[in-house]
Amino acid sequence: MDTSSLLLMRQEVLLLGIALLLVIAEIFIPSHRKSSTVHLAILLFGVHTALGFLPIAEDSLFGGMFRTNSLIHFFKNVLNIGVLVLLLQSADWLQEKIVKQNRGTEFFILLFFSLLGMYFMISAGDFLMFYIGLELSTLPVAALASYELMKRSSSEAGIKLILSAALASGVSLFGISMLYATTGSIYFNDVAQVITTAHLSVLGFVLFFAGLAFKISLVPFHFWTADVYEGAPISVASYLSAISKGAAAFILMILLFTVLKPLMPVWENLIYVVALATMFLGNLFALRQQNMKRFLAFSSISQAGFILLGLITGTQLGTATVVYFVMIYIFSNLAAFGVVQAISLQTGKENMDDYNGLYRTNPKLSLVMMLALFSLAGIPPVAGFFGKFFLFTAAASEGYYLLVFLAVVNVTISLFYYLLVVRAMFLRKSDNPIPLFQNKIYMRLGLTITVIGILVLGLYSPLYDYIFELSGVFN
Repeated sequence: MDTSSLLLMRQEVLLLGIALLLVIAEIFIPSHRKSSTVHLAILLFGVHTALGFLPIAEDSLFGGMFRTNSLIHFFKNVLNIGVLVLLLQSADWLQEKIVKQNRGTEFFILLFFSLLGMYFMISAGDFLMFYIGLELSTLPVAALASYELMKRSSSEAGIKLILSAALASGVSLFGISMLYATTGSIYFNDVAQVITTAHLSVLGFVLFFAGLAFKISLVPFHFWTADVYEGAPISVASYLSAISKGAAAFILMILLFTVLKPLMPVWENLIYVVALATMFLGNLFALRQQNMKRFLAFSSISQAGFILLGLITGTQLGTATVVYFVMIYIFSNLAAFGVVQAISLQTGKENMDDYNGLYRTNPKLSLVMMLALFSLAGIPPVAGFFGKFFLFTAAASEGYYLLVFLAVVNVTISLFYYLLVVRAMFLRKSDNPIPLFQNKIYMRLGLTITVIGILVLGLYSPLYDYIFELSGVFN
């Protein structure tokens, strides 16, 4: 491997280097100063995120197994920003609970290796690299989901996630084997040229799609989501909801628009049905939730249904709207989970009724949560409105008027349950409200970044134009 190859894999090499540095730090930092590993990890990852914005060439490595281009590089930077925000929001929890158990470094290493797997997954040029990336991104998260050892629900979440992931992985791998049997290759470029709508190819695609649908929590592969989110630490649930889902939606879009484009008559019907089922079921179940983590779990399921409106188009406009929406979704969801994490860390309260009267005691947190929920609901002028508007425009431009109408119906349903939380915070009173508390600097910084993202992404139109320009590489 020469220097140019290293530069193409700059993000991967740097992230691996950070993980190794943390291992060395774990060895040499004395036990009474282990909390410094949190500062070190955030500092190193902050530098990694900043370096990620340096331009990168468009090329491939290892005979086409690994590839990168401007859109893939851009999306890796989006994932980096999301993980950096998540680290900032998790710092207090790590220092107060995890570092005392001498397991702080493990958390970072597992998280970074999962992110490394996502890098490889979205840069994959063949199904082998894709599968390795998929597994590397999933297995560490299963360990993270059970990270709170003293909680039975956390262990249960880890077991459910690993069993569900193993089943989905096996189904997906079986689908890949069928695609290989019908095309004679695992390379994306070769498969795209010879794949047909033969029955075995269609069956292989459906099984392969099921594996990724599990990771995105599309109905009917969503069954694990609410239980795992509720039992896992909030930081891990936030990671699964925002980062993991965003990366899986991105690689699914690439595969549908390039490798599996000849099967579009098949997958557009499949996505149509799955999108409706995901939006309706996610929204209807969210109406019934009281626990905030389960509430955001079903909210994230319904948001995944909206992403499919961009995927069904197969056009450059669809690519741009999916990337743009996922980016906004990451900021909005991290903001909502950040507030839930801050309150849970201070009070241990995680139910919606506990938020009654929150504005009177913690007005800043209430405003951040309101902005996040308004963005998820699609209320103007926050970014979520523009994200959904562009998705609906993309679907309508291809003639999916009924699908867009039903998506608007779902927006109305979601608006109702998002406003339930807003009503609890701003209009309801409580005899035992959450007391006033002051977040530490890392949490404040993490929430501030998400608020800036929610406000700026919707109003700064050149960013969408830039994403649209990048999106031409896959269409």
